[in-house]
Amino acid sequence: MNRTQTHTMRLFSLVVAASLVAAGCTASKATGPTTPTKNPTTAKTPGKEPEAAPISNTAKARFEDAVKSFDAQKKAKAFDYPSLERKFKLALESDPNLAEAHYNLGVIAERQGKNDEARAQYKQALSVKPSLRQASDNLAIMEQNAGNVAGAVALYQEVLQRYPDDAQSRARLAEIYRQKGDHDKAMELSRAALMRDPASTTALKVMIRSYLDRKQLAMAKLVALRGVKLDAADPELHHAVGLILQKEGKSDEARLSFQKALEVRDDYVPSHVALAQLALESEDYPGAEEHLRRILQADGKNATAHLNLGIAYKGQGQYDKAMQEYDEAEKLDPQLAAVNLNRAIILHKVKDAPERAVELYKKYIAEAGGDVALSAESPVFGLLREAEAIVNAKREAKHAEEQAKQMEDLQKKQQAQMQAAEKQAAPAPQPPGTATPASSTGTTPQATPAGGTAAQAPAPAPATPAATPAAPAAGKTEKKNAGTADPSEPEDDLL
Repeated sequence: MNRTQTHTMRLFSLVVAASLVAAGCTASKATGPTTPTKNPTTAKTPGKEPEAAPISNTAKARFEDAVKSFDAQKKAKAFDYPSLERKFKLALESDPNLAEAHYNLGVIAERQGKNDEARAQYKQALSVKPSLRQASDNLAIMEQNAGNVAGAVALYQEVLQRYPDDAQSRARLAEIYRQKGDHDKAMELSRAALMRDPASTTALKVMIRSYLDRKQLAMAKLVALRGVKLDAADPELHHAVGLILQKEGKSDEARLSFQKALEVRDDYVPSHVALAQLALESEDYPGAEEHLRRILQADGKNATAHLNLGIAYKGQGQYDKAMQEYDEAEKLDPQLAAVNLNRAIILHKVKDAPERAVELYKKYIAEAGGDVALSAESPVFGLLREAEAIVNAKREAKHAEEQAKQMEDLQKKQQAQMQAAEKQAAPAPQPPGTATPASSTGTTPQATPAGGTAAQAPAPAPATPAATPAAPAAGKTEKKNAGTADPSEPEDDLL
């Protein structure tokens, strides 16, 4: 429930006169038409109101056609407000004394958010027909919703001066006193309303809320069940029973009462809100998504509904959709601290972005705490510590990786330096025919003969004289290779 009171408005039809219902929440809808005749629910002081001027038959016919169009559009759940406006204005062209047409134009204008135009139509209706109490009621409720409580009280009191036995205005005055915290005055006015109209569910609802405010659950349930017996088609009464059961810890029974409210009226937002919350608590994320979508159909700018839809998506593993809903919630309400918490959880647990998650956890703690710090047992502190530990571990791992890389680069550099030094120390290769430098052992290599065959280096001379070679056979020296004879030897000229 929102903190401002509202009403469910009814168009006037040619059949019945229906009273307004105080719903206790901000959405206002025309739910049914009534007739341009005397209001049978109002006790009027005799002689104080002049007889209403007769309405032309043409105006009545056009008015009835407009009401039928309204009923058809209501059944189809698709309203064409410009078309309805034209039809009611056409009826007024036939007879400007048709106050009910002005009232219905006010209802249509208010549904479209045209509050100034709605006020003007309600006032015009009252100028034509001061006994049209519903117009005064709607004006008073509009003032109350706008925060002008004093103006609303003045209008209700004006109705009571005209109609001293009016129950509805007393019941609405009772709601104002309840909201101000004056429960004694609220209960007094509610009982006075019920004395004048025992079937006033408006007064019963005020009593139910007052008992709930004071945690008197047994009395609240007693009054709520009485209300359901009086009007089982009122979704707010079923919803009230659900709230009481929920406070008693009977979640399953409460769920049934909320569902009953939706059976009565499937677009009753408070019950969708309650069922969505119960579904989230039981981790029924698809069920929560269904109710949250219905809430957003009625009010697409509901930041909390977008936030909870994001939670439902997260529960189903649809993380990107969840982040989109969090973004939308933040656009609609930048002060909604829970957006930071839920966004941080996905960044921490799913997106591997603990650094950003730490920032958002801290932002949530600062915003959610406000003037009063969060409890030390709040789960957000555990999540923050966990994310900070991950950040530190990643930082240490990165530092270790950088050190390992530096060591690897240093080893590569040292190996390159060693290889370069070895290349500088190695002897350069010699071309063929060039004497080889002395080896490290001190032995001088022999020069290569002209024939290209390397001569074997002679062994060191022995300590004893070498044996005399044997003389050639037959006293002759055999020349094996004249071309290679030692020039120091004498030629053998013997034949």
